[in-house]
Amino acid sequence: MPLATAKMVVGAFPMAKLLYLGIRQVSKPLANRIKEAARRSEFFKTYICLPPAQLYHWVEMRTKMRIMGFRGTVIKPLNEEAAAELGAELLGEATVFIVGGGCLVLEYWRHQAHQRHKEEEQSAAWDAMRDEVGRVALALEALQAQVQAAPPPGALEELQAQMQEVRAQLCAAGPPPAPQAASTSQKVSSSEEKEPAEACT
Repeated sequence: MPLATAKMVVGAFPMAKLLYLGIRQVSKPLANRIKEAARRSEFFKTYICLPPAQLYHWVEMRTKMRIMGFRGTVIKPLNEEAAAELGAELLGEATVFIVGGGCLVLEYWRHQAHQRHKEEEQSAAWDAMRDEVGRVALALEALQAQVQAAPPPGALEELQAQMQEVRAQLCAAGPPPAPQAASTSQKVSSSEEKEPAEACT
């Protein structure tokens, strides 16, 4: 079989049909046991199989008669053997349907639980990201406050220029005149004269 034909065959059967067939194959043994119990047990046949079979037969025949235009026709019930066989078939199909429905409900609950878990993880991730953004915003505000509190670089340059002007004025004025006194006072004055001279240099 070519690959294209195999793809067409696989695409022709939806997953729902495959799932139904799988559930039917799994449920067949249980349905067969119900049929065997209906054939062997008189109580099971009388009270479990016959009432649904007779009801199904009555509804089916009544619908057919109404479609064909016969109204008020008396519908005869099925004989015991046919009703038991039909009831066993109905119970087998009901078993398949119940098992399939249970599988679908379990799958739906599992999907919902997985979806809730995924939403909780996303919500926790968003909360952590929001907290991180808040911490970064606080750090940025603190950094901006520190930058605003620091003196601008232009003010520092102006202060250095003013200090140089004051130093130049002191150098231009020269040392103050010192009185002629004792040798100790001359030494002090000579040391004072050297300090402005060194500052000017």
